[in-house]
Amino acid sequence: MILAAARVVTPAQVLEPGWLLVDGDRVVEVGHGQPPRPADTDLGAATVVPGFVDLHVHGGGGASFDTGTVEAAEVAIATHLARGTTSMAASLVTDSPDNTAAAVRGLAPLVGDGRLAGIHLEGPWLSPRRAGAHRTDLLSHPDPASVEEVLAAGDPSTGSGRRGAVRMVTLAPELPGGIDAVRRLADAGVLVAIGHTDATYDEARAAIDAGARLGTHLFNAMRPLHHRDPGAVGALLDAPVDVELVADGVHLHPAVLRTVFAAKPGRCILVTDATAAAGGPDGEHRLGPMAIVVRDGVARLADGSRDGVIAGSTLTMDAAVRFAVRTAGLPLRDVVHAASTAPAAAWGLADVGAIEAGRRADLVVLDDHLEVVGVMRAGAWGRH
Repeated sequence: MILAAARVVTPAQVLEPGWLLVDGDRVVEVGHGQPPRPADTDLGAATVVPGFVDLHVHGGGGASFDTGTVEAAEVAIATHLARGTTSMAASLVTDSPDNTAAAVRGLAPLVGDGRLAGIHLEGPWLSPRRAGAHRTDLLSHPDPASVEEVLAAGDPSTGSGRRGAVRMVTLAPELPGGIDAVRRLADAGVLVAIGHTDATYDEARAAIDAGARLGTHLFNAMRPLHHRDPGAVGALLDAPVDVELVADGVHLHPAVLRTVFAAKPGRCILVTDATAAAGGPDGEHRLGPMAIVVRDGVARLADGSRDGVIAGSTLTMDAAVRFAVRTAGLPLRDVVHAASTAPAAAWGLADVGAIEAGRRADLVVLDDHLEVVGVMRAGAWGRH
């Protein structure tokens, strides 16, 4: 099947016009100009980009991954797939050890069959001073026994090789045992992210030296950047590591997006940090063990104990792409790299994240307003 469009965004360039040949679930060939024969599907003035890859998402469509049920996971996956996310993680907030273990067990089969790219544990090894929307009474330190429990989680049922279902862990490296935990997790192939942290610059750099390779939602729930005390933000900007950015106009100002993209070319990763409220109306929802309320599209803690604390987002990746391009003024190719290619590379997903021969045929079709008008996953069109 040959697809033709006004623009096809590849890692090397934006093809105007462009075409691609899809055979089964694979992209076989990508070309510039007119296709070698009449296209089977002519997408006209549309732009074709690779399927989005979201490494930090808690739910969507009214459903949360924290429940650990396949039914809830399928709702969240379908909600984000319809908006262009063809590969996604299931992020779990801090909860009791038993609840977290149960959620990992429940979601592990979806990692095994490829519906999820993996599980991301955001907690419980976080700073109480930078807890954000995490219950401080459930936070803990990463002692060796708990680290080994994380590494063992999901192994029997994933069928996915050496790594278990847990593919990423966010932690605060300044906690007792933090650097040792970074080293052990990284050695086991887990992507370690620095986040919800009050770390100094030196503490964050020590974590990076030990194997941390990502910053969780940069600036948010971190010691603020100061010119004499750069903290984790300064360390993450200064080192050759990737950083997550939530491009919803709530978590970050557009000028901050532009500044970070300029400072870290190719190292920016767009994430949604989406809650169950993503893709739905305002109202009350759950984020793990915490109640949240959404007003005017902004999710915050509902109990009033930490007034104004942002609790994830209602974002979907297509909206993040539109904000980054249309509001922040970033180049489409750079934004697509941050929404697809960079996150896929960070997780070692060599099969997705770019429109290239040999990769899985995961495609998003965008109109002139960057609205999603079509999504293909593994060579099959979805309903939109």
